[in-house]
Amino acid sequence: MEIREVLEQVKNGTLPLEEAEIMLGGQEYADIGCAKIDFHRSRRRGFGEVIFCQGKQLSHLVHIYETFRERQVNVMGTRADRTQYEAVKAAVPEVVYDEMSRILKYEPFPVEQKGLVAVCTGGTADIPVAEEAARTAEFHGSRVLRVFDVGVAGIHRLFSKIEDIRKANCIVAVAGMEGALGGVITGLVDKPVIAVPTSVGYGAGFAGVAPLLSMLNSCAEGMAVVNIDNGFGGGYMGAQINRLIVEGTEGKEQ
Repeated sequence: MEIREVLEQVKNGTLPLEEAEIMLGGQEYADIGCAKIDFHRSRRRGFGEVIFCQGKQLSHLVHIYETFRERQVNVMGTRADRTQYEAVKAAVPEVVYDEMSRILKYEPFPVEQKGLVAVCTGGTADIPVAEEAARTAEFHGSRVLRVFDVGVAGIHRLFSKIEDIRKANCIVAVAGMEGALGGVITGLVDKPVIAVPTSVGYGAGFAGVAPLLSMLNSCAEGMAVVNIDNGFGGGYMGAQINRLIVEGTEGKEQ
């Protein structure tokens, strides 16, 4: 982001002064003892730091969110449980928690959602991972189209939605069992597809290994694969692709 753009956003109130200071060369990170918070990540990579909540001590997690609140900087946490949410909320009342995706976010300055990312699932049991992907993409500035339960067991359901899916700049395909959804969608669209295998399935699915291998071995060109149940990774990559396309389109319009 250019200096003038940063200053304009501060002037119109869409960017907090503290974050602008960081972006213009202030302190690169804050050492709070239990963590070193990377405030320059948005400057380097376009998106800010995301907190992996699972396994963190409550006191550490609370301290991290308090620091983001002090700086008035947006932050999203993944894999948070309700106990963590309640502890953080007691200290930072503005946090919002989604039970399905397990995302815990503090968002004093919501980002405008542009472009379009389609998030599709093979079945209803894949929705928690898909919601992690969808909400990650939304937090990072993408509009999201949710198309759930369109797996190959009833492929006509996918065909009835394919024209809507084709309007997206990229597609995140979330599926367990045999993991065929990503390859099928890739063969029907001219956009990049990010396949997310889930651990949904019976014993021979090996907790997501079977759909992971199926996706990795797909002959459909233009499909990338992230790790098992990694909705965050799929949604983040989708938001990056979408952002590049939106920025390219905006540049042509000027």
